[in-house]
Amino acid sequence: MKKSSMRIRKLCFAALLLALGWLLPFLTGQNRDLGNMLSLIHLPAYLGGILLGPWYGVLLGFMIPLSRSLIFGMPVLYPRAVCMAFEMAAYGGISGGLYLLLRSKTKMKNPATIYASIIPAMLMGRVVWGVGRAVCGLFSADAFTWSAFIAGGFVTAWPGIIAQLILLPILIVALEKTKLFREENN
Repeated sequence: MKKSSMRIRKLCFAALLLALGWLLPFLTGQNRDLGNMLSLIHLPAYLGGILLGPWYGVLLGFMIPLSRSLIFGMPVLYPRAVCMAFEMAAYGGISGGLYLLLRSKTKMKNPATIYASIIPAMLMGRVVWGVGRAVCGLFSADAFTWSAFIAGGFVTAWPGIIAQLILLPILIVALEKTKLFREENN
């Protein structure tokens, strides 16, 4: 496959993931608490990073919450969407980078590679989000505490974490079987 044709294919899939990032939160009825719990908006960043590469994951992760905030008003732009942008950029970049590294070093094509890519990304993305919230808290009356970090990053989000650990490997394996993202295809 020509390099330009692969680039167009990846760009089209990235646009689809961006649209998915805008639409998935509607499944929670724009309910902030339910959205925080299920974290559906995170899925396209992980998919973009792993299937398209870390730079696509970073760009998608950064763009989804900011553009969604500007278009639909949710999440609120500051501090939520701004902090989410950095968090989701970390999800996409780290998961995509680890997946690329693990696939090239071990030639593994199983769910263990996916888990070894998304679990560290989940942890580091939450750290990035916590640092972002702490920094944003310096410029507002809304101080961000350690207990708020634990509650927002892990306690409230555990259903979404479980859902992502179940859904992501299924989606990634299914989409990889299509061979749409391989340059050696055709």
